Amino acid sequence: MKYGFGVDLGGTTVKLAFFDREGNMLDKWEIPTVTADGGKQILPDIADAINGYLAQKGIDKSQVIGIGIGVPGPVDGKGVVNRCVNLGWGVFNIHEALSELTGLPVKAGNDANVAALGEAWKGGGNGCENMIMATLGTGVGGGIIINGRPVDGVHGAGGEIGHLVLEPKETEPCGCGKYGCVEQYCSATGVVRVAKRFMAAKDTESTLRGIENLTCKDVFDAGKAGDVLALEILEQVYDYMGQFLANICCVADPEIVVLGGGVSKAGQPLLDGAKRYFDKYIFHASRGIRFALASLGNDAGAYGAFKLALDCFG
Repeated sequence: MKYGFGVDLGGTTVKLAFFDREGNMLDKWEIPTVTADGGKQILPDIADAINGYLAQKGIDKSQVIGIGIGVPGPVDGKGVVNRCVNLGWGVFNIHEALSELTGLPVKAGNDANVAALGEAWKGGGNGCENMIMATLGTGVGGGIIINGRPVDGVHGAGGEIGHLVLEPKETEPCGCGKYGCVEQYCSATGVVRVAKRFMAAKDTESTLRGIENLTCKDVFDAGKAGDVLALEILEQVYDYMGQFLANICCVADPEIVVLGGGVSKAGQPLLDGAKRYFDKYIFHASRGIRFALASLGNDAGAYGAFKLALDCFG
């Protein structure tokens, strides 16, 4: 029996999972991400966790295909990490560094691209070789899967769909430094931004006006309850989502679009609303593209990371 590890490296925790060759998750656990001193302890801690697990289970390293790891930053095809700000990392080759610590082959990718690969393999896009995933959380991330592989790009920055520009005349900067990015309107914080602008521009009565710390969930809940202003806000959000997803799909022409992240908890109304505007903006030949919700939750990164290793070494 052959096995492998999928590692999802985050700024607070490292999620590790142990898989068999068929992609069945046999075990999973977490360790803290120690970012002190430029994150120099992160890889030794991951190596200790993996080496310790194999020793505890009595599994010889000859039975291990390898380690896949998703990293919160750009990673090129050779494993060169080009700065991970929230980890304190600079530029180095993670394939070489982690392999030296574990004695196992390593394959790395950007965490959002890796999570998309996981959803395409075992989640909302199960069985689809061509997929777009949009992760709508505090920001907007995602990944583009073409012929079963994530689009990494030359600099490891492929799939940064949250930073397509929707409103070039925007006056507030995005966190990336540009103006008018998708992230400013379609993330959880973006939905709140749109809502506040609508409330400032209109006199329409709304239950939203009485909420001190307005959240994205509040807007969707008010919409479900029939609040007129909330419904107008959501129509604008769906329009933005339809535009940016259609733009990506005009390039990639996938089988399916998968929506994940906290905003996706809105469920079917989100899918229906975004798809309605998507059909308005998409090139006619691609109108058959399906929409679905992500289904792996926090495990998507681990599944995708193992799939990286499986495809490379399996």
